[in-house]
This record gives sequence, structure tokens and C-alpha cells, in this order.
Amino acid sequence: MDELVARIVSSVGIEKPIAERAVGIILDFLATDGPTDKVQNLFAHLPGSAEAAEAAHAGDGGGGMFGGIMGVGSRLMAAGLGMGEIQGVTHELIAFAREKAGSDDVDAVVAAIPGLGQFV
Repeated sequence: MDELVARIVSSVGIEKPIAERAVGIILDFLATDGPTDKVQNLFAHLPGSAEAAEAAHAGDGGGGMFGGIMGVGSRLMAAGLGMGEIQGVTHELIAFAREKAGSDDVDAVVAAIPGLGQFV
């Protein structure tokens, strides 16, 4: 996850702890709302992703008042991100995942989660 976090810090311009938290929140969201088999394959190509998702889930109970895209957006805003930063982090995470795991599983996860496509 260090490579991804460093990439996000550089390209989005946010602090490392916020980038780490955002990555965990998004990965937790994918694990919760995405197709299990595709997410597991994706996580297998991203060492540390399951742990980051678990830490984010444990850190705030995995959500708030809303589920889905609204819930993850709320969690990311509570972590200190604005809408442009959320889009930047999501874009970088998905691009990184495609580089490491290939497009098939990543695109299947994105397509299976309503509303996620607008952020990537």
C-alpha cells in the first residue's frame, strides 16, 4: 500500500495519514459492496489491501447513516477530503489496481457498484 499511498500524496496533494485513511475507506467500501469473488481477486494483487480495509472498517464502524456511494462519500468527507480530492483518490486507486490486477476484475467491481463509475 505504500506505493499507492505515495502516489496519491503526490498526485492529489493530501497528507499521508489522510491518503492512508482514504485508501482504507475505499477498499472497505469495495469489499462491502462489490462482488466478493472479484474483490478477493483484486485484493490478492494488492498486498495490504485487506488489512487497510479492515482497519478502516474498525476505525469508524464501516459507515454512518448512509450505505453505498453516499456512505463512502460521507466517510471520506469525515476523513477530511473534499469532492475533488475524493475523485482524485478514487481515480488513482482504480488506476493503480488496474496496473497491478488488470482491468477485467477491476472493471467488473466498478460496474457492479451503482454510482462508482462516475468517480473513476
